[in-house]
Amino acid sequence: MTATARTDPAPDAAAPAPARPRSFVPALEGVRGLAALGVLLTHVAFQTATTAIPVVGPLLSRFDMAVALFFGLSGFLLWRPHAAAARGLGAAPTAGYYFRHRAARILPAYWVVVAVVLVLLPNAAATAGLRVWVSNLLLLQVFVPLTLTDGLTQMWSLSVEVAFYLVLPLLALALALVRLRGAAARRRVPAVLALGLVTLSWNLLPVPTPDAINADNWLPGYLPWFAVGMLLAELVFVVQPGSRWDRYAGRRRWMWTLALLAFLLSATELAGPAGLVRAEPWQYVVKMALGALIGFGLLAPLVLRDSPRPLLSSPVALAVGRWSYGIFIWHLAVLWVIFPVFGILPFSGSFPKILLLTVAFTLPVAAASYALIEEPCRQFARRFDRPRP
Repeated sequence: MTATARTDPAPDAAAPAPARPRSFVPALEGVRGLAALGVLLTHVAFQTATTAIPVVGPLLSRFDMAVALFFGLSGFLLWRPHAAAARGLGAAPTAGYYFRHRAARILPAYWVVVAVVLVLLPNAAATAGLRVWVSNLLLLQVFVPLTLTDGLTQMWSLSVEVAFYLVLPLLALALALVRLRGAAARRRVPAVLALGLVTLSWNLLPVPTPDAINADNWLPGYLPWFAVGMLLAELVFVVQPGSRWDRYAGRRRWMWTLALLAFLLSATELAGPAGLVRAEPWQYVVKMALGALIGFGLLAPLVLRDSPRPLLSSPVALAVGRWSYGIFIWHLAVLWVIFPVFGILPFSGSFPKILLLTVAFTLPVAAASYALIEEPCRQFARRFDRPRP
């Protein structure tokens, strides 16, 4: 993924011209790597029963809020071309180009993981009937009952992510149809904000679902987290240095403190019980709101202010960021192999040892996935769309 900050004037006679965001903010690559490690951390804590420990356990269990960062980053990076096009600062990608490149980025490495897990992981292979294969290959796990299987249970969030990919062009078209372009583009910020606020109520609706399927895990329930990134994609074209947005949302100390407080609150009963127990509707709303604050608080200072972030932009952080997708899709398969290989029973403790082993083995697997599958497929998609002489 790529990211933003600011440089060319936008044509707006009525107000000071916003600057065009730059195409890549290295710190966002580092954030994505940290988010992937956060997901790994919470799964190791759960599989070693560390989440049952008072005080520490609830905090470790809530590192799954790293998904809010993934969704916020996707919202920001994929919505930004549409926000720019609405202000006359370029053209949004065509639907064909957009879907080809999303597919090249996500599917090849994912399909390899699914095949490896459903063939070689004993617990998964034992239950891998046709329905499990089809649902996992097509990322339909959140819609088809009992298809999340060992080594692939984290893929529910990828299913939600892909649903957002499919819906995003429709959201862009909706704003285009109501003519929020040019001088009217200033109304895009409240429109995106309204989308996030309205969808907070999704869990309160009586949505009928089959047994073992939870509508909380469908895209509308997580749109507030994507809307955070979409809002930031609009704001980078609007926020002026010294403005109110810049003074508050651009301040790293304030925003990261807000994100920390939201994270600590998410580890309480306000955001519902940890683990697989379903929260009350009001607790789900609170969790979504807190996740949105975490995403906004961590990302806003990085995209609204063009200042260096040495730690998040270091070579190590950038490498982990490049491998983040591989870390996400492979780490549970690695974790399930580590238990029998090292003679450790799941849910029997040994959190530090299992965490160290999982990170140590996942990173090289993720690096290989990036070098051998992800990047070649992305380059192939780019060559396919390169203008021919």
